Amino acid sequence: MSAPAFLLLAYSLRRLRTLVITTGILLGVFQVVLVAVAGSIEKSGSFEALSALLPPFVRELLGPSLTSFMSFSGIVCAGYFHVAVMGALIGLTLSVATIPVSEIETGFIDLILSRPLARHWIITRTIGATMLAIVLPLVLMTTGTMTGLYLLAPAGAGWPPMKLILSLALNLGLLTLCWGGVTLAIASVSRRRSEAGALAGLLALASFFIDYVGRLWRPAESIAWLSPFRYFAPFDLVMGNPLPTRNLVVLGGIAVAGFTAAYILFARRDIAR
Repeated sequence: MSAPAFLLLAYSLRRLRTLVITTGILLGVFQVVLVAVAGSIEKSGSFEALSALLPPFVRELLGPSLTSFMSFSGIVCAGYFHVAVMGALIGLTLSVATIPVSEIETGFIDLILSRPLARHWIITRTIGATMLAIVLPLVLMTTGTMTGLYLLAPAGAGWPPMKLILSLALNLGLLTLCWGGVTLAIASVSRRRSEAGALAGLLALASFFIDYVGRLWRPAESIAWLSPFRYFAPFDLVMGNPLPTRNLVVLGGIAVAGFTAAYILFARRDIAR
C-alpha cells in the first residue's frame, strides 16, 4: 500500500472509530445481558413455560430447532441472529461502504485525487475499512459472550461450544460483508450518499422479508433463494449442524462480486459533483 493510500485509510478509520467502537461495545454488553437472562431462566426452570408462550408462527419458523433454542445455550447464542444485532451491523456496514460517494458529494475527493493516488485505492480503502468495521464488533461480541459465561453462567448450565459461537459469528460476519459489497457497488455509481444508503437499506429489508416469508409460506420458496438471508442459517447451527460451505461460498461470492463491480464502476464514473 502506498503512503497516500495508507494515510487515507488511517484518516477514514480515525473518523469511524467512535461509531465502530461504540457499536461493538453495545453489542458486547448485549451478549453479557443475554447470558444473565439465560442464567435467570435456567435457575427458575422456566424454559418449558417460555416455549408454551411462543405464538404458532414462531414455532413454525423455528421448527425442530425450537428445543435447542429454548435452552441456556440457545438463549446465549440468540444475540448472533437477533434482528436488532443484524440491523445494527448491516446499518454500520452501509454507513462505511458509502464513504466514496460521501467524499464526492462533499468535494473531499478533489483533495484526495490531487495527490499521487490511483482511484482504485479509494475502493480498496473502503473495503479495508468495511472489513474492520465488521470484525471489531464481532470480536467484542464474542468477548462479551465469553465474559458473561465465565462471570454469570449458573453452575451446571450447558455452555455453547466455542466452535458454535465462532461459526455463528463467521456466518453473521459474511452476511454483513455481503451487504457491504452490494452497498459499495451501489455507492460507486450514486451521486448522493443518502440515495446509496437508502437503496441498499431497502434491498436488505426486501431480502429479509423474502427470506422470512419463504420460511413460512411454501409458494414463496421459489424466489427465497435470491435473498442473501437464505444463506444465514443460525438455527441449524444451534441444533448442532456444521456451518454449510455453500452458505460461506454464496455470501462470500456476493461480497467479492460487489467489490469487483465497485472497482470497475468507480474507475469509469465521472466524479464531478
